[in-house]
This record gives sequence, structure tokens and C-alpha cells, in this order.
Amino acid sequence: MDGSGEAAGSVAARFAGADAVRERVLSGQLVEVVLGDGRTVMVKAGDDPSAVRAEAAGLRWLADAGAVRVPVVHGHDAHRLVIDRVPAGRPSPGAARRFGRDLAVLHASGAPAFGAPPPDGPVDAWIGLAPMRNVTGDDWPAWYAEHRVLAYLRRAVDDGIVRRAEAAVVERVCERLPALSGPAEPPARLHGDLWNGNVLWGEDGHVWLIDPAAHGGHRETDLAMLDLFGCPHLEEVLDGYHETAPLADGWRGRVGLHQLFPLLVHAVLFGREYAEQALRVVARAESESE
Repeated sequence: MDGSGEAAGSVAARFAGADAVRERVLSGQLVEVVLGDGRTVMVKAGDDPSAVRAEAAGLRWLADAGAVRVPVVHGHDAHRLVIDRVPAGRPSPGAARRFGRDLAVLHASGAPAFGAPPPDGPVDAWIGLAPMRNVTGDDWPAWYAEHRVLAYLRRAVDDGIVRRAEAAVVERVCERLPALSGPAEPPARLHGDLWNGNVLWGEDGHVWLIDPAAHGGHRETDLAMLDLFGCPHLEEVLDGYHETAPLADGWRGRVGLHQLFPLLVHAVLFGREYAEQALRVVARAESESE
């Protein structure tokens, strides 16, 4: 049961429209429910209503692009989200290349502005366990610096994870982002938290995406997140992406800049190790521009 006292099977039946016949607890937040009509759904619990709302809106926004595969959202209330279960398969080069092509189409479907939340999604959303505010902007370097990098850098300093002298180096790189960020790009429709744990390799031979922190952003950010924590067959993913929508020259040299945001989020959540990784990215950016 969740905090409301309602069992996961009852929640699944209410939103998916069929009686529950079996439940299996996968974690403190996740319950697999088999329905009487043969379908299997996942009931995901969340403490914050804005997080549940943001995830549901993000999945629907990604689905609306008709590009990447995401689980069907059956419904949600303040603390529970009901979605289809994705039957698991194995990573393969072919699936990775298809995923790269699909991801390029998703990004090209666009967003109203950098930082724009999905329709019906909250401004005050989440990335994993960290708050993420979807303030909009028209200029990517300025928006990324203020609302993604510096927002988490300030919290890391306040929490004693990053020293003030170290923060000054990050701030200098943020000031130079217009020169470092490559050609201007239109806002892309991002998954927003595209690490390997949110990439499911389905038994149908396709990649499925879960747990988005969806918003309008720079398309290189999603790809940098895939690189940050490792993704099976990443080069095939990138090959498929380039077949559909080649990245601007010099994109490999910008990967670290796009990783600053998730690294600082992880520093705030998990500590100094990720802060040190972010500082190494900044040091490379400084040395390469001298």
C-alpha cells in the first residue's frame, strides 16, 4: 500500500480499467501488477505530487512526437502513476542504431523554448531526486548557465560540497559559454535524464525510455548524458543519430560542457566525487581555450 492506504492493485485497476489478479513489489516505489485481461502494468509511487505530474506529462509529451517508444500512461493521482510494463530484452547494435534515429526525430519535434516544460507539466519539476525548475529562455548559453549549471553549483557551495574558489572557476566557464557552445540550435524536445538506467532494451528489439525529466533544451545534452554513465552500443546510437540529424562540428569537444548539469545534480545528491568530476570537465574547458 502507499501512503493513502490504497493497494497498488486497486490503483492499477482504477486507471487501467481491469481487475488486478497479482501484485509483485519490485522496490519501495514500484509494484508490478498483472491484470485480469492479461496486461501487466507498473504502479510507481511518488512522495511529491509535482514529481508524479511531471513524469506523466513528460511521458505523454515524448509519446506525442511519434519517435521514441515510451510506456503508455494509464493515469495518475497525486502520489501514484500507472504505466505499461516494458518486457525486457537484450541490447543489440541494431536496436541501438534505431534508437539513435528515433532520438534524432524526437529532438527535432522541438519545444517552445529552452526550459519549457511539457504541456500540463509543472514549472517546478524534478530530475531524479533533485528539484529542477523549468524557467524558459531564448538563448541557450545564458539559460543553461543560469538555470542548469549555476542553480546546482550554488546549492553545492551552500552544502559545502564545492569550495567557493572552485565555484569561481565554474562561473568563469559559464561566462564563456557563448563562445564554447558551438552554433546556435533551436530548442529540442529532450528526455532530460537520459542515463543508461532510463534506457530499457525491449524484447521487441526496440529501445524504450522511462523516467523523463522532459523539457526544452539543447539536443547535445541528451547525448552527453548517455555518454556520462555509459550506454551499450553508444557508437551505434550516435551513428543512427548522425544518419538522421548530424550534429554540428566539434560536438565531441562539447560533451563535457553538457555533462556539467547532471554532474552537479549528482554532486548535490551524492557528494564530492561528482563535484570533482565536474571540476575536471571545467579544467579541460579552461585549458583547451587558452
